[in-house]
Amino acid sequence: MAKNKERSLSQHMAAKRTVRYIVLILLTVICLFPFYILIINSTRAHADINKGFSLIPGVWLVDNAKNLLKNGNLPVLRGMLNSLIVSAGTCILSTYFSALTAYAIHAYDFKGKKFAFTFILAIMMIPTQVTALGFVRFMNQLHLIDNFIPLIIPSIAAPTVFFFMKQYMESSLPLEIVEAARIDGAAEFRTFNSIIMPIMKPAIAVQAIFTFVNAWNNYFTPNLLLSKTKMKTLPILIAQLRGADFLKFDYGQVYMMIFISIVPVIIVYIALSKNIIQGIAVGAVKG
Repeated sequence: MAKNKERSLSQHMAAKRTVRYIVLILLTVICLFPFYILIINSTRAHADINKGFSLIPGVWLVDNAKNLLKNGNLPVLRGMLNSLIVSAGTCILSTYFSALTAYAIHAYDFKGKKFAFTFILAIMMIPTQVTALGFVRFMNQLHLIDNFIPLIIPSIAAPTVFFFMKQYMESSLPLEIVEAARIDGAAEFRTFNSIIMPIMKPAIAVQAIFTFVNAWNNYFTPNLLLSKTKMKTLPILIAQLRGADFLKFDYGQVYMMIFISIVPVIIVYIALSKNIIQGIAVGAVKG
C-alpha cells in the first residue's frame, strides 16, 4: 500500500512538472516569436514583406543593410552612437546616484528622513508628459536644445531606481557592516564605494539593464530636444524612416534598422544577466 501511494505521488509530481515545462516552453515561444519574425523580415525585400507572412528567411539581409547605411537622410551609425552615449550616461548616473541616495536614507538617521523618502516616492507618480513642456522651455532658456546634457544629467534623479535600491538594502545590507567600517576609520565615500557597492552589485546590474533599455528606447524626450540630424537617436530615426512617403518607404530597411537597434540591448542583457534573478529575488522581497 505504501509503495502504491509513493508511486502515485511520484506520478502526480511528474505530471505537474511536465505541465510546468510545457507552459514555460509555450511562454518562451510566445516571447521569442516576435523577435524571430523581426529577424526573418530583415532578410526579406519590401515587395516580399508586402505579400504576407513567412517563416522562411529571405536573401536580402546584406542588401537591406547596404541600402540602410547608404541612406543619406538616416545616419544610422551616428544615431547608434548617439543612443549609446545617452543610454550609457543615463545608466551610470542613474544607478550610482540612486544607490548613493538609497544608502543615505537607509544608513543615516536625520530630521526629515521620512519626509524625504515620501517625497521621492511621490515624484514617481508624476508622468514625464506632465512636466515635458516646462522642461523643454527651461532647457531652451539654458541653450541646451540639441544637446545630450538634458537627456543624461536629469537621470541622476530616478525615483524608481532609488526605491528598488532602498528595498534591496533593507534586505541585504546590515548596518553593522557600515558601523564596522566607520570604526576602522573608513571615510563615508570610501565605505560606499569599496564596501556597499560590491554588496549592491546584483541590484545595480538589474537596474543598469532596465535603465539602459528605457533610455535606449526613449523617443518622447529626445524628440522634443533634438532637431539636428546628427544629434538624433535611433528611436527618432526609426520613426522618421517609418514616416517616409510611399515612394521612399522600404519595409526591409525598417525591419533591418529595428534589428540593428536591439543588438546593443541584447549585448548589455547578456553581460549582466547572471545577476538578474538574484537581484530581483532579493530586492523585491524584504528578508
